[in-house]
Amino acid sequence: MTTPLRRAGGFAAVGTLSLAAAPLGVGIAVAFGAVAAVAFLVDDGPLFELFARVGDREDGRLNGLLGFSLAAAGLSLFATAPQFSRETGAPLPVYAFVAGVLVLGYGNLGERLVQTVRDDPFLSAAGFTVVGFLAAFLGQLVVSTVGRVAGIDAGAGAGPVVTVTVADAAFLAAAGALTAALLRSMLFERDDPLVMLSVGLLLWFLSYLPTNVTTTGVAVALAVTVGLGIVSYVLQTASIEGMLTGVLLSLLTIVLGGVGWFAVLITFFAVGGLSTKFRYDAKLSRGVAEENEGARGTGNVLGNSAVALAAVLAYAASAGLPVDATLFLFAFAGSLAAAMSDTLSSEIGGLFDTPRLITSLERVEPGTDGGVTWQGELAGVAGAALVALIAFALFERVDLLGAGVVLVGGVVGMTVDSLLGALVEGDRVGNEAVNFLATLAGAVAATLVALFVVVP
Repeated sequence: MTTPLRRAGGFAAVGTLSLAAAPLGVGIAVAFGAVAAVAFLVDDGPLFELFARVGDREDGRLNGLLGFSLAAAGLSLFATAPQFSRETGAPLPVYAFVAGVLVLGYGNLGERLVQTVRDDPFLSAAGFTVVGFLAAFLGQLVVSTVGRVAGIDAGAGAGPVVTVTVADAAFLAAAGALTAALLRSMLFERDDPLVMLSVGLLLWFLSYLPTNVTTTGVAVALAVTVGLGIVSYVLQTASIEGMLTGVLLSLLTIVLGGVGWFAVLITFFAVGGLSTKFRYDAKLSRGVAEENEGARGTGNVLGNSAVALAAVLAYAASAGLPVDATLFLFAFAGSLAAAMSDTLSSEIGGLFDTPRLITSLERVEPGTDGGVTWQGELAGVAGAALVALIAFALFERVDLLGAGVVLVGGVVGMTVDSLLGALVEGDRVGNEAVNFLATLAGAVAATLVALFVVVP
């Protein structure tokens, strides 16, 4: 029986076919289609033994290879089909297609390589991410070089988009590797086609956003975000999935927004994570502590940061929008002020007795959804003020009045979180959804107030 490492090597080899996308054009879809046909027909022999997973043996068909090849073939059409390029004016860049395929094929190989030495979830995720990143980065440079030498790149809207800068290749490879590693940690091996398509679509979107980032800038961004991610895992303030999510969000924020945006985001991650650990045993005995020893997972990170990420992406794309980009800055800061305010009010307020339900002011047990204490409310206001202060210090467009706007957004978000906790949180709505709605409320409040008192 083929070892998982050899099988991963076989999939990586198939993924390497994507490097021929530049010279073959739409023919690369035919090549991957041919591999899919072989996978559908072969049910025995050395080839079957090489690629067969456990489920494939039960079904008598190479479903894994079939799905991988069909996903690659379908994705390649968005990059190479002439009709698609003419009609959209924004085809999937060939280099982004190559990155999407290689990051999965070689990422799985890196994961299996690590597992042959030590079966550790953190090291396995690191192996997937590092090897997937290197393969996607080098693959983009190879296809870009081939495109330049052969004169294939005709520019967006007129044909395949092949050439890419070193800085953009590194950024896309890192974003793709982190996204793929995150999705693979939450899905099954049979879901690899979904992972490939998801990564390909993300890289398609990111490839058309203006970054103006240098190779050194990307290297520093990666070093800082990965380093902080590892620290969060070591300190047990984030799970593996939460760490990957945080690193991905941080990378996108620092590259697409800038250092100031990243400083605001990382302040929330750091202070919020440490507040969860603050007197954890006492909170555990009172039944108000976070699960998993306070290590925040993907749902929690996204619930608190998804709105901020959307604001960063909108800011990066704002050149083509009839909206003042400053509004997205206030949406970003307002959402994180709300997240910080809510986190501190919960983590600090949970240590005090006699909370009262925000809707009726009746006394409730500690940990009751919608229960508030004056100490928690004060901590929440302080958290929102901290975010406002950092925004004031780092952004020219955020003056004292603007800092007040951010503070308002944070307090509104904290209040909305408590109201939703009292009214709907529980069986119908989970904590992550409430966090998302609260940060959305904070972003909307800050944006609306800024629209009237800050933005001319």
